[in-house]
Amino acid sequence: MKRIALLALLALCMTACVSIPEKATAVKDFKQDKFLGTWYEIARFDFKYEKDLDLVTAQYTLREDGKIRVDNKGYNGVKKEWQQKIGKAKSVGSDTDGRLKVSFFGPFYSGYNVVSIDEDYNYVLVMGNDLDYIWFLSRTKEMPEAIKTKYKKMAEEVGYDLNRLRWTDQKMKP
Repeated sequence: MKRIALLALLALCMTACVSIPEKATAVKDFKQDKFLGTWYEIARFDFKYEKDLDLVTAQYTLREDGKIRVDNKGYNGVKKEWQQKIGKAKSVGSDTDGRLKVSFFGPFYSGYNVVSIDEDYNYVLVMGNDLDYIWFLSRTKEMPEAIKTKYKKMAEEVGYDLNRLRWTDQKMKP
C-alpha cells in the first residue's frame, strides 16, 4: 500500500510540482509565438547545471507536438568547453499566461515563470519554482541599466537575495 501511495505521489509531482514564488505573478496576455527565438542570458543565480557558464543562450522553437524545444548553450571557461542541454517546455494552464514548465530530465518539470516582459518581447524576467532560480534575458547581448534596475527591484520585492545574482559575460572570447 505504501508503494502505491509513493508511486501516486511521484506521478503527481512529475506533472504538477511546478510553482511560482509566493509573491510573484506571471504575465497575462503572454504571446508564446513572440517569445520563441534566441535569448541571451544577462544574469542568473548560479546552480549545478549552469555553473561556470558564460556566453549563455536559450533558443526556443515550436515542436510539431505543440511543445517548445529548449536549447540552452553556454561556454564553461573553467573546463574550456561548450555545454548544451536540450529540453522541452509547455504551458501551465492557459497558453496566454506566462507560466511554463520546463524539463531537461524525462518526465520531471520545473516552473519557468515569465513575470515581466516588455511590449516588444526584447527583455524578460523569469522566475523559477522558488527563490533559487531567476534569469534576466535579452534579445541582444546587453540589457539597458533601466531594465536591469527594474528587474532587480521586482526580484527583491518577491524575496530574492540579489547578492546571489551572477552577471553572465556575453563578450568573452572562448
